[in-house]
Amino acid sequence: MIDIHSHILFGVDDGAKTIEDSVAMAQAAVQDGVHAIIATPHHRNGTFVNERTAILQRTEELNKRLVAEEIDLTVLPGQEARLHGKMIEELADGKALPLNDNSGYVFVELPHDQVPRYAKRMLFDLQVEGYTPIVVHPERNKELIQNPDHLYEFVQNGALTQLTAASLVGNFGKKIARFSHQLIESNLVHFLASDAHNTSSRGFVLQKALKEVEETYGKDTMLDFYENAELMVKGERVLVNEPMPVKRKKILGIF
Repeated sequence: MIDIHSHILFGVDDGAKTIEDSVAMAQAAVQDGVHAIIATPHHRNGTFVNERTAILQRTEELNKRLVAEEIDLTVLPGQEARLHGKMIEELADGKALPLNDNSGYVFVELPHDQVPRYAKRMLFDLQVEGYTPIVVHPERNKELIQNPDHLYEFVQNGALTQLTAASLVGNFGKKIARFSHQLIESNLVHFLASDAHNTSSRGFVLQKALKEVEETYGKDTMLDFYENAELMVKGERVLVNEPMPVKRKKILGIF
């Protein structure tokens, strides 16, 4: 299994602090059935700046340590970039890093509480330049929870999305778990990933989440998430079903 979103690189953001932390996360990932993981440190989120060259160097260093420790996990380079106006310029200048460096897929993180007005245009412009944007953890964005039609429009226009496994299994609360299921039901999720930051509060629950997907939506849907991660890493076209608007379920007078 490939985990496409993690903060396993040490000393670069709010994930692993030391290389020993990275090793512990690697061991936990393998125990959860992961054989390859993309390191996606935060970039331009107001706190951390992690550019392509530094990420590649740190990824190489971690892989060497994992080989020495005989841990059967391959770390691939990536980046979780917060939406900003110079994303295309940074990709052209080699500061921004597509997933697995040359896949053509790029992570786009929205602010947690809003969807900037220029988001639609930036997602479109990225595609014009030949990239496929993947909106990360949309289920935790306050504005998307209130108005999921924004996400539907993004996907309808060619963007993809990545759901966090912990969200689906309830680790972020019932509201986010319910919305996560609604997104899957509406064909608005294309990848499932850990977004792991450590081995405790933000660890690996991919197997648990995939089991829930299989039990709720069937084996084919679960296998689609497996396959999409593999296709994306190879830079190939992923499986996409026709998106639908989220149906708001009214319970006791409250949406």
